[in-house]
Parts: sequence; structure tokens; C-alpha cells
Amino acid sequence: MTIGSTSNKTQGLPVASAATGPAVTPANTRSSGEAAAVASTEPSAQVALSSTAASLRSGSTSPVEFDSAKVERISQAIENGDFKIDAGAIADKLIANAAELLNKSTPES
Repeated sequence: MTIGSTSNKTQGLPVASAATGPAVTPANTRSSGEAAAVASTEPSAQVALSSTAASLRSGSTSPVEFDSAKVERISQAIENGDFKIDAGAIADKLIANAAELLNKSTPES
């Protein structure tokens, strides 16, 4: 099923190739003054990170440990059909995370 003319399907679409570089669109053809004005605008949103995200972002001093043996045990258990999911532990972590988020979002008086 064809809707509309096939001759104008690509008309107006930006074109880029390795030889020509990035596609030119109205959004990226601003003058340097316009680009500077856009870059210097005030941020309109504020983001609050959880303590876990903040510690990850700050690059905590403790090195990240990777237990390849544990990964292998879990992989084998999944392959064998022996992997047991602890729904209670997952629920506890979700509730703790939600409580942390709710505590952070309440305005302090």
C-alpha cells in the first residue's frame, strides 16, 4: 500500500555522509552569537541524586569489586534452572529505595 507521492519522500530531510560531514539542519545552523545565547540560558530543571547515585558519581574511594566466581555460579544456576529469586529481598530493596526517594522529595520546613 502506498500513500502519497514517492518523489517527495526525501525532500527536506538532512543528508550526511562521511565525505560531507554532519547533516545540516535548521537546528544546527545557528550563528555563533545565537549558539552562545542558547548556551548561557539558565537551567530550568533541578535534579536531586539519591545517596547511591551521588556516591557513584563522586567516584567513591572504595574500589569496585567484581566477583567473577559469583557471576559464574549464578550463570550456571540460571542455565541449570536452579536459580532461585528471593522476592522478599527484592521487595525490601524496592521499598527502601522508594522511602529514600520520598524522604528526599519532601520539602524541609
